[in-house]
This record gives sequence, structure tokens and C-alpha cells, in this order.
Amino acid sequence: MTTRKKYVLVGAGGRARFFYSAIAGDFRGTTELLAFCDINQTRMDYANQQLQQKFDYPEVRTYKPDAFDQMIEIEKPDAVIVTSVDRTHHTYIIRAMELGCDVITEKPMTIDEEKCRQILETVEKTGRNVRVTFNYRYAPHHTKVRELIEGGVIGQVNSVHFEWLLNTKHGADYFRRWHRNKSNSGGLLVHKSTHHFDLVSFWIGSEPDTVFALGDLLFYGRENAEKRGVTQFYDRATGNPLAEDDPFALHLDRNGRLKAMYLDAEHEDGYHRDQNVFGDGISIEDTMGVMVRYKNKAILTYSLNAYSPWEGYRIAFNGTKGRIEMTIMEQSYVNSGGDKALEGAIKNKEIRVFPMFDRPYEVNVETGVGGHGGGDPVLLNDIFGEPAEDRFRRAANHVDGARSILVGIAANRAIRTGQPVKVADLLK
Repeated sequence: MTTRKKYVLVGAGGRARFFYSAIAGDFRGTTELLAFCDINQTRMDYANQQLQQKFDYPEVRTYKPDAFDQMIEIEKPDAVIVTSVDRTHHTYIIRAMELGCDVITEKPMTIDEEKCRQILETVEKTGRNVRVTFNYRYAPHHTKVRELIEGGVIGQVNSVHFEWLLNTKHGADYFRRWHRNKSNSGGLLVHKSTHHFDLVSFWIGSEPDTVFALGDLLFYGRENAEKRGVTQFYDRATGNPLAEDDPFALHLDRNGRLKAMYLDAEHEDGYHRDQNVFGDGISIEDTMGVMVRYKNKAILTYSLNAYSPWEGYRIAFNGTKGRIEMTIMEQSYVNSGGDKALEGAIKNKEIRVFPMFDRPYEVNVETGVGGHGGGDPVLLNDIFGEPAEDRFRRAANHVDGARSILVGIAANRAIRTGQPVKVADLLK
């Protein structure tokens, strides 16, 4: 009989459902959820309601953050799952390890170099394991690209051009939520781009060395809207007549899940999930360009825009024997507002190889089922199930988590200072 691994989950917001539904559903034979920890009791109660109604799973105990140590003492989990606001990740990751637990954390691992240094030091001191859930690694088309590059199809990769497009549904959503404050999220170059910088290191097998970046808020925010002739503004959309004809507005009272998780819970913490993307107080960028030199001398040019007409990305690898091009169109979504399997699901994909002295050809890859290009189900099985040996080494640890966020952290510093940043200097 398989001993079930025991978990507690910190942060009962939008991303939490990804993990607790897996434990209560497909992996209830190998895992057990013991408790939730969150600042908001209403949100924890809703998560418990979902466990009972959707999965016939018994209600778990709930704890507020000031009782985190008590929760670990009482529940004695094997691992802590961290899905709280990004700026708090390091607090729970570090304390969980100090109390003898392993950690599974949502990306980004943390948001700045000091918090990253503290996590790395605690791993070294405690010997505990930190797993960062980079689900994009597990998408079949991303795994195929790694296979092609490892197989030497285009020789040594010398440059990568990576353009990621967030559309006016998904991209706008970061400017409605707590992510719009850089002190909460590190900005999109940390919160979102950690996926992309991780993929580049995963694909080319090298570490970032030097980073330069430019970025600005050029579309969202009140000042930009005023330049385009907007004259009427509102703080939040729900119940506001001014938001009725705004295609960027999110009405919490018209979506049962969003209403239960946020509108019905805001009396406890004052958090408004439906803020105006053209309001004041946004401190993150929506238009970003980054250059990275890797230790193997490869150069990355990276672009991220959060107000595009379609969702997806284009990437090209230039090597000593040819070129690989990949174009992916993804399903757009609003976090927590619908089926989690549609989060980053594939609408269209194309991978083409251009050998230096031969005819180009298309690489056929299965279309993954589920969120993040089909990576979500594979990742969940790798964490909670009985995974097979993985020759692509897709499981990401604290080193991978640090490597990816340090590119975004360095980029944020470069935007502030106008100077290139050596990644190694961030951790000195």
C-alpha cells in the first residue's frame, strides 16, 4: 500500500485550485491535503466548499498566517505548497524549511535578490527541497524543442529571439489585480517572464550572465488613457455604470467563482480584484525589451507586451547548423474566471527547422491536453503521482527558480539605472 504524502497549502486564491483539485481528484490515492492557510477566511471557506461539492473531499482545517508555525506542528505535513502573493513566497518557503518541510512553490520563487539570497541560504542550511512549478517545461512542443537542440539539429545555439504577446484579456488582468504594484509582484519581468527565462535556460543549457533592459508603462494607466482622449474614469468595475461599455472592465458579480472568491471576501482584507486598468497607482511596465548574454556566449533578445490583439509567442533559435522557428497561439483567459484547463491552452502551433544547407521542414508534435500547452497534467503527475524517469530533466528546483527570476530582477535594475547588470553581482 502506497503511503500518501501529506500537504498543507498557503494562499487560497486563484492558483490554489490548480493544486487542491489535483490532490482531491486524480491524486487522492497518493496524496492528502490537511489544511489551508490564508489571510482571508471567506476564501478558505470557499476552497473547502469546492473540495466538498466538486470532489467529495472532506473539509480541511484552516489557519491564518500568524498560526503558520502552529499549523506545521499540528498537521506535520511532508511539504508546504505556496501559492500566496509573490512578495510573501520567501516567508513561507523559508519558514517551512526551517520547520522541517519540503516546499512546492508557484512561480516566481520570489521577487528580489535579497529574498532570493535568503531562500538559497536556507536550502543550504536545512538541506530541504524546493520545487518550482514551471509547467511550461512539460508542454510537448517545448520538450520537443529541447530534444531538437540537445540532438544537435541546428548545432550550437548562438542567439535566441523571443517575443511574448499578452492580449487585452489576459494581459489586462495583471493591471486589475495586486500584480499592478511592483512591490507585490516584481513586475511582469519577474512574475510572468520567469516562465520564459526559465525556458531559455532549459532549452540552451546555459546560465544568464549579463542583462540589459528597457521598459515603460505606455498603454495602461490613467495618464496614457488621458493622452488617448479618455475623460471618464472609475476605481473599480463591479456595480459601476461607467464600466458598462468598457471592454477592459471585469464585473465580479457576473461570474460565480470570482464573486465567491473575491467580491464576497473583500470585507475581510479590502482587496479589489476588479480595479480599473486605466486608473492611478500602477507601478509595473506593460512594454518591455530585454537583452541577455549567457555564459555560453549565446544572446537572447526578448520582448513582452501586455496589450496585444492575440495571445501567444514567437521564438527563433539561430545555430551553427541552422535555425528553429516556433509560433504558438494560446487560449486567452482571466485567472480564476473559468476552466483552469483553458489557461494557456493551445489554439495553434507550428515548429519549423531550417537546416543551413537543406530544405526546411515542419516538426509535428502532439497537441497537449490541458493548461499551459498541455504541461499542467504532466507537471501534476510529476509532483503528485508516480512519474516515469525523465531524460529531459524537467523538474525545476531552487537553482532553476533563482536563475529565472534573477534575469527579471536584473532587468528591473537595468530599467531603473540604464546600466547593464551582471547576474552574479545580485547575490554577492
